[in-house]
Amino acid sequence: MGSAADWNSIREKVIARVDSSAEDLNKISQEIWSNPELNFEEHHAHKILTDYLVKEGFKVEKKFIIDTGFRATYGSDGGVNVCVICEYDALPDIGHACGHNLIAECGIGAGIAIKAGLEILGEQAGKVTVLGTPAEEGEGAKPIMIDAGVFADIDVAMMAHGCPYFISEAKFVALQPIKITFTGKSAHAAAFPWEGRNALDAAVMCYQAISVLRQQMKPDWRVHGIFTNGGVKPNIIPEEAELFYYMRAPTKVELDVLIQKVLGCIDGAAKATSCEAKHKFEVNYLDVVTNKGLISIYEKHAQNLGVTFETNPSIRDAAVGSTDMGNVSYVVPSIHPMFDINTVAPNHSREFTADAGAPTAQEPTLTQAKALALTGLELLMPGNKQLLDDIRKEFDETFGKSK
Repeated sequence: MGSAADWNSIREKVIARVDSSAEDLNKISQEIWSNPELNFEEHHAHKILTDYLVKEGFKVEKKFIIDTGFRATYGSDGGVNVCVICEYDALPDIGHACGHNLIAECGIGAGIAIKAGLEILGEQAGKVTVLGTPAEEGEGAKPIMIDAGVFADIDVAMMAHGCPYFISEAKFVALQPIKITFTGKSAHAAAFPWEGRNALDAAVMCYQAISVLRQQMKPDWRVHGIFTNGGVKPNIIPEEAELFYYMRAPTKVELDVLIQKVLGCIDGAAKATSCEAKHKFEVNYLDVVTNKGLISIYEKHAQNLGVTFETNPSIRDAAVGSTDMGNVSYVVPSIHPMFDINTVAPNHSREFTADAGAPTAQEPTLTQAKALALTGLELLMPGNKQLLDDIRKEFDETFGKSK
């Protein structure tokens, strides 16, 4: 890790940098929390975050790939490139019920702290990239950025997400949204019903078939959906009906199996009602594959900062949802720890929204910023090449390929 004296100096600098910026970071978080914006509409958050990074001496690319995306870098090419990811979109109606204001605060805090360490090491040691990724609650910007090659020169990617617990390897499952449209034929429902083909009946049968399918699903598979169109008027046989479903499974391989089963339900309902069926897959989220070598470095630093991780397996090992950070974990070694923001409220609740904006959320958020920064800087330290080599080797072996 280089000399102990060098590391101790950097560690002190990182902690001091986050602490000295606590007021600014809280203001950023509060601004985002007080002005919730939906996916791909995060213009206010984009301005606040990028303006601050410019002030802090980063090279900032605004409206990067997406209008509300950004990339901020400091350091030099050719060395290790550590990426810290920010999210900042809110949920409809209930605002920052997933605490993305804190994710952004944590990412910005980690970024400026890694920069402080690089100022000691010298820019030639490598680079820190702070990446602003909109729309995690919507269609997801990270897959778009992956397709654009944004992660091609990044060595590791990190972010931290607030919740009611400290969990270093949270179980984020693979997700595939699907929109289903049934088309039949309209007719007068009282006078000439035999002339029609009822698309709503097809949708209902599809819904029921999927519900029956749950008996043969694995315990950790999930399929949940809603009707988005059921017709226009009771006396008109519906010629079109629509469903919107999410399908989830622990891994992409299992999700592919589940998708085929659901497609069978769609086809069966169409045949039974003489309707036509079409489906459209929305952007999918892959499961998060946590890099063990990288997370072990993070755990060490988080524990040294006073974090105690959850040991109850019913909490620690439970699925917590889906995220497009999973897609990132398939292309670059990644971690996505969860941290307790001093709440007992579950994510995506109004109570969590309130707690994400409360003063009590600040200390754990800043602690996570320090832990991520120290994790990244350990990889940037001279003499630590073997650490990154081991992380890359694990990634290659996990996916059977090289980056």
